[in-house]
Amino acid sequence: MIFFSTVNTFANIAHRNSSIIGNKLALKLADYDLTEGGFAADLDFKKFVDIVARQYGTIPSAVVFDVTVSAFHLHGGVTSLDALAKGFVNVEKHLDNMINKFNIPSIVAINRFPFDDDEEIQWIKDKCTELGAEATVSEVFMKGGEGGIALAEAVLKAIEKGTGDVKYIYELDNPIKNKIEKITKEIYSAKDVEYSP
Repeated sequence: MIFFSTVNTFANIAHRNSSIIGNKLALKLADYDLTEGGFAADLDFKKFVDIVARQYGTIPSAVVFDVTVSAFHLHGGVTSLDALAKGFVNVEKHLDNMINKFNIPSIVAINRFPFDDDEEIQWIKDKCTELGAEATVSEVFMKGGEGGIALAEAVLKAIEKGTGDVKYIYELDNPIKNKIEKITKEIYSAKDVEYSP
């Protein structure tokens, strides 16, 4: 099973995961099941691993994290390598969650558009490598299916490499407040949690 996550440049409440029944059906019909979540490693991926996959009795073999150069610029403020670095902080946290908190092989898919700059794409690839993630360019927008071959090969390579040793943010028998504190501190980098009446 592969988990596919995206970095949104806007905020909405459309967080979701596919159902266990849907994943089981997919794996009966194909060799690979690609399930998608829209809010990266701090909501959908965390929810999928800690809740859905645990109930399902399986874990994702790899996770694909979809990014665009434009999103980095929007997060960073302007079009430059400096802005790219500012915008990359968002992805850096998500990669930390996927790789270091959950221990699942991670691939960053750089969704390329005709106006993207080669130097900026290389910078993103280099940063991802430094953080322990494979980064590859997806050119599906410009080339259709052929433009996704490099990404598919990177995903298969990550699956074969595997880790086989997923980590969870909390244990199922932890008290509810303990679970909340672990999630907020580990995933969202909160310093503390306050409860209102």
